[in-house]
Amino acid sequence: MNPTKPDATSSLVISGVYRLSRNPMYVGALFALGGWAVFLSHPLPFLFLPFFFAYMNRFQIAPEERALSSKFGADYETYKKGVSGLSGGRS
Repeated sequence: MNPTKPDATSSLVISGVYRLSRNPMYVGALFALGGWAVFLSHPLPFLFLPFFFAYMNRFQIAPEERALSSKFGADYETYKKGVSGLSGGRS
């Protein structure tokens, strides 16, 4: 799936890493940024982590989830109830 074109998705993937997180790519990016901040050993990069988290949730994940919900309906809503999003909570 191209994350910039969620409407082009043809199937709902619920196996593999997607059994644990609806957004494994964004979780990985958050961990990579956290690792980069640790590597730099400076507090400034840590300040960007909450902004990345908030930005991704608002401008990338929310539109993706609206598109997937529209396309897959009840199947996607059921999947969402059992799997964590980027925020770690189930919704």
